[in-house]
Amino acid sequence: MSDHAKDLTVKPTPRRQKWRSFWLNVHLYLGLSVGLLFVLIGLSGSLLVFYVEIDELINPVLQISRVPVTAPKTYEAIFQALRIRHPERTGAWRLEVPRHAQAPLIARYYKPIETEHLVFAPLMASVNPYSAEVTSSRFWGEFLMTWIYDFHYTLLLDSTGKTIMGIGGGFLLLGLGTGLYLWWPAPSKLRMALSIKKAASKPRFIFDLHKLNGVYGFVILALLILSGILLELPDFFNPGIERLSPLYQSKNTISMPQSDKSRITLDQAIAFAVEKFPKATLRWIETPHNEIGSYRIMLYQHGEPSKRFPKTTLWIDQYSGVILSVRNPANHSAGDHFLSWLHPLHSGEIAGLPGRWVVLISGFMPLILYVTGFMRWRQKRRAKRKLAYQ
Repeated sequence: MSDHAKDLTVKPTPRRQKWRSFWLNVHLYLGLSVGLLFVLIGLSGSLLVFYVEIDELINPVLQISRVPVTAPKTYEAIFQALRIRHPERTGAWRLEVPRHAQAPLIARYYKPIETEHLVFAPLMASVNPYSAEVTSSRFWGEFLMTWIYDFHYTLLLDSTGKTIMGIGGGFLLLGLGTGLYLWWPAPSKLRMALSIKKAASKPRFIFDLHKLNGVYGFVILALLILSGILLELPDFFNPGIERLSPLYQSKNTISMPQSDKSRITLDQAIAFAVEKFPKATLRWIETPHNEIGSYRIMLYQHGEPSKRFPKTTLWIDQYSGVILSVRNPANHSAGDHFLSWLHPLHSGEIAGLPGRWVVLISGFMPLILYVTGFMRWRQKRRAKRKLAYQ
């Protein structure tokens, strides 16, 4: 234990000193090893808080510089433009409604033959909603912001990377926990332990900077790591959650082909969905994947934790317009509510724009912890060597 830490903690008994030494070593070696991973994931996570906005900023083709006075094209017209541009892609398209007046509509084709060997690498097509012109077609992971996204989520190792990230997250939580244990001061020293000592030496300043970043950032970093672990390994954790609280299961969503009827348009399907939830906002439209598939319409209702990825969902028969199944978050179980909060919690969206900025800033905390921890380790090593030669 460092001399600077002694004045902040309760005087340990020999047994406690032994355990403290053990956890100090655990904290040290976790910091020097998985701590570097923590730095890279933190910095990439900061960039991803606004990854859609950054992607639009660095790619002029995704920006509509002048909004015309004419109304946007119908969603059916946009869908037909996609089919003309990509006639070989006969499966389902998932269309994201433009976020603002100058944003394009982004359409995803989830299993293109070019990337079907990957777990997630859809074709991403951008469409000018006012002209129905397909302005770009890119594969996920082959342009900067989605490459960063894949690095943050899978270390570019696909499903194997998710497992590594989930396990690594567990070690990071242990590293944070041991740091909090090693910092924990005596009640009389709490105020000193929560501040940087004035006119301190360089070693003391580095120690204070390290501990304060860990202490003040503990809650937000622990929540980000824990939510990240749960998002990385749903197949491992969700069955346990379902045992405690049944999770939503969609009912029959198969359309019934009818010889005397053709497919209804996207706009008709949307109208049926909005009629069911007139106060909701349209966010996503998924087209049928084949002749028995159904429309999947996703709406945002006030109070849902995520505006971009809401859970209000309707499955609509592509021929009759009959609503086949409805997912209403108002009827969610506790388990469903818990899972629906994970992604917006991890991205900061749950607290709106201020929450996103908090997550962005917190992504730099692992870098500060790693650099100050490494510097403190080097200082202690040099001090020990100096004593050994005296």
